[in-house]
Amino acid sequence: MHENDSFIYNIKESVKFKLSFLLLKWIFISTLLGSIIGSVVAWFLISLDFVTEFREINSWIIYILPIGGLIIGLLYHYYGHNVLNGNNELLSAFHSTKKVVPFKMAPMIFLATLITHLFGGSAGREGTAVQIGGAISNQFTKTFKLNEHDHKILILIGISAGFSAVFGTPLAGAVFALEVLMIGRLSYEALVPSFLTAIIANYICSLWGVEHTAYTITDIPNINFLFLLCAILSGILFGLTANFFSTITHSISSFITKKIKYPPLRPFLGGIFIVVFVMVFNGFKFIGLGIPTILQSFDHQLFPHFFLIKLLLTAFTLGVGFKGGEVTPLFFIGATLGSSLSLVLPLPVGLLAAMGFVAVFAGASNTPIACIILGMELFGTESGIYIALACIMAYLFSGQGIYKAQLVGTPKHFLFGAKNNKSIF
Repeated sequence: MHENDSFIYNIKESVKFKLSFLLLKWIFISTLLGSIIGSVVAWFLISLDFVTEFREINSWIIYILPIGGLIIGLLYHYYGHNVLNGNNELLSAFHSTKKVVPFKMAPMIFLATLITHLFGGSAGREGTAVQIGGAISNQFTKTFKLNEHDHKILILIGISAGFSAVFGTPLAGAVFALEVLMIGRLSYEALVPSFLTAIIANYICSLWGVEHTAYTITDIPNINFLFLLCAILSGILFGLTANFFSTITHSISSFITKKIKYPPLRPFLGGIFIVVFVMVFNGFKFIGLGIPTILQSFDHQLFPHFFLIKLLLTAFTLGVGFKGGEVTPLFFIGATLGSSLSLVLPLPVGLLAAMGFVAVFAGASNTPIACIILGMELFGTESGIYIALACIMAYLFSGQGIYKAQLVGTPKHFLFGAKNNKSIF
């Protein structure tokens, strides 16, 4: 063997060894974190089912919602001021090496979400699972003596594991983590650990006996110009709805912060308002996750005001300081809006509900690719064209998102000449 050939051979072997080491390292870390986060999220979902069932049997408990809000307010004011911003804290920690995600984020959001749902707040669960995943994964930076680059990947795979386990959608969970960190950019460098962790977290969660809600749509028409136009028009409406939700949530939070200086009083007084609203208008179907109403939207044309009531109630619940997440309420908003659109659009009610289900979330979170995959995981690939059109249009017309800490890799007007092509790593 010539000297040059030997040199090239040694380089190739060295590269193979490094790649093999990296792959084994992330397989080990992904398996460990996927197992831990999947288990914690499983017990969160089991606990959430328990408190939801208790509330539904004992509807009087909603009168205690203001006290529950006060507890949450006191908890975060005196012990959790540095984890108050939830998912935005994770995004900020990813983009800034000086930002640390304390472990206490996980138990605090776990407890606060259960309190919110037990007493009747209108909130979701994705935010909780993602924060649990991110807070747990971040703690292993020192354990494994990881560098700044690997620390970013740890946060990312914590997000993917939490999202995957809470909804039972590992593919969407993995892509959501890659997409949510920066608008218009995907981190392919973290592709392998993100998918591995999401798959393992979902599998471990299912081993604990957690069963996710099954959604089905049976009537999917053949594609023609009219139906494609309907998908585009509905997607625009879903995007505008997502924008309205994001805007009003941020506005309520800003207004309450300015008017009520003592933070624990915000969810307390907000809780009083929610109780009055629910009792006066018999709005029990709009509190909590609202899964029964979501399921109804796939089979029946629901009233147009359903989505608006849920939107306002959720924006107010989260804006005054209750905890949980936005995603399942966004599913509710989108599915009921889509269901009502079947009154004027010639598409099946179930298909429109499915399109709204994922498209409003796509617009609000700025994650159209993840939501297209989410839609096909939940509703089947046959609906893919309709779901993709709705998600893309919703993304383009949604404007402001629910995550303030998202950076802009490519502005939403990228089709018209944006030039920012910097990598997030």
